[in-house]
Amino acid sequence: MNTPLIRAGRNSDAEGFIALIDACWSEYPGCVLDVDGELPELRALATYFAEAGGALWAAEEGGQVVGMAATRPLGHDAAWEICKVYVAKSSRGSGLAHRLMQQAESHARDAGAQRLVLWTDTRFEAAHRFYEKRGFVRQGSIRILDDISNSLEFRYTKPVAGLVVEALDAAAAASAERRLSEILIACVEAGASVSFLPPLAPAVARAFWQRVSSDVALGKRLLLVAWLEGELVGTVQLALDMPQNQPHRADVAKLLVDPAARRAGVGRALMRRAEQAARGIGRRLLVLDTWRGDAGEALYRSMGWNEVGVVPGFALLPDGSYGDTVFFWKQVS
Repeated sequence: MNTPLIRAGRNSDAEGFIALIDACWSEYPGCVLDVDGELPELRALATYFAEAGGALWAAEEGGQVVGMAATRPLGHDAAWEICKVYVAKSSRGSGLAHRLMQQAESHARDAGAQRLVLWTDTRFEAAHRFYEKRGFVRQGSIRILDDISNSLEFRYTKPVAGLVVEALDAAAAASAERRLSEILIACVEAGASVSFLPPLAPAVARAFWQRVSSDVALGKRLLLVAWLEGELVGTVQLALDMPQNQPHRADVAKLLVDPAARRAGVGRALMRRAEQAARGIGRRLLVLDTWRGDAGEALYRSMGWNEVGVVPGFALLPDGSYGDTVFFWKQVS
């Protein structure tokens, strides 16, 4: 199979674009493409995005349009929208969708985008998994379109410039479960002190994050995640469900940084943001623990955490021996 050529989209691609979108929509019951009634811009899509200050790409193979993507500035908050991402069924699984998204994301970032936004039909579950794999998370309300397909759309977003840490609500936490599971598995494999032993099964990791999402929805847990140049690479939690006589306390848990993104300040940024978030909700005493000798121990000491003591043989190590655990506390108000 030849590798499709990704090139600038042209108005003359209109027939190919329309056929591609129509084929993708027809995979979902009730999705109807009415070009002239609802999407007349498809007749001259290159002009449409050029006038909006954006760009359009087509993936071509054997003279046929087999993929497309576009981006345009939103005009506020240094945000750009990713639009019209479609890949022919015959070309899926080849990496073409990632190539198209990378083209659009890179163009937006080079043009000054700080954040990317996209909208996707609630029925397009495969697309949701794809966007989540690329670090997008759900944010905001569902958009209702007054169209013949009775479309409802999820909003997905992610920061793309520098190192950014944000708190996720329940919907965003649920949409991040796949990527967070990948990070957890990688960290456990690398020997992180996070209550699991390698090899960690994907189903076990996913079940853990589903419980976290549930706690976020119930207000029992605050989930923070970090993006580095648009890649979701780290996370930390604040456990808030404390006894009645400890409303001033929270536990810091599961500081995780993708091994491929370490030594870039991600862990420190996550911890700093966790402390800020705790202050903001009136939790002035924080507690955490880690294996003695774990990389996190040096980080916590450097950030002013105070050692309470060491419990010998507190938990199993990957080699089957028992490891010591160090407990820390910090006043953050």
